[in-house]
Amino acid sequence: MSKIKIKPNISPFPMPVAIIGALVNDRPNFMTVAWFNRLNGKPPIWGIAFGKKQYTLEGIKENKNFSINIPNVNLVKKVDYCGIVSGRKVDKSKLFNIFYGELESAPMVQECPLSLECQVYEIIELPGITLILGEVIAAYTEKQYMSGEKLDSKKINPFTFSQPDNKYWTLGDMVADAFSIGKDFKK
Repeated sequence: MSKIKIKPNISPFPMPVAIIGALVNDRPNFMTVAWFNRLNGKPPIWGIAFGKKQYTLEGIKENKNFSINIPNVNLVKKVDYCGIVSGRKVDKSKLFNIFYGELESAPMVQECPLSLECQVYEIIELPGITLILGEVIAAYTEKQYMSGEKLDSKKINPFTFSQPDNKYWTLGDMVADAFSIGKDFKK
């Protein structure tokens, strides 16, 4: 089997989906993202890639805080809608029950199984996007999404986004225990 060369700007892996919340012009606004991830453990810092003209980005730069809300599959229609309409034209805050935490200015989505309240740690301007690094100040969930003291991915029931097919996918079956299965490997 031989390798073939393909375009380098691919996204071959499903990416988690989140709803980003921010106050923009003193009004709660939400947008959908898939280009985000946790980048640091202590302190917990997450990175999100924004198009430079995103309405939500204006509010994040102004207020220096935002929320990351992890939706479940029950919210897929609303999440997709948040990604295809601009807050400049549509008041998306009416789609959700909104709550605020310690920062009091980062709107969060009550219907999401997990919400992270973030303070801007750093803003990095890259050629095509603005990368926002946010430190998680507080995290919110409900007992129904926990197994003991840990979040349970199956109970949260999040979904992912894939490109270039532009599809949403649910999580599949567990394959193995991380940091454990490799111990059985023998050369």
